[in-house]
Amino acid sequence: MSNVVLKVEGMSCGHCVSAVEKAVSGAGAAAKVDLPAKTVAVEYDENKVSLDAIKSAIEDQGYDVV
Repeated sequence: MSNVVLKVEGMSCGHCVSAVEKAVSGAGAAAKVDLPAKTVAVEYDENKVSLDAIKSAIEDQGYDVV
């Protein structure tokens, strides 16, 4: 399992947290959003999903991974 912390711009509320966590989950990974820090801690199996796919899933929800 791999762990990474992504900086995500555009999150401002509980709905944003839910949208990002669902997007990451749908990509096949686990996420924990820290809204005040604007970060997402992601745990994923690199044999099952790529980091690029996780970033794309977040960006597809309208947020910017920086």
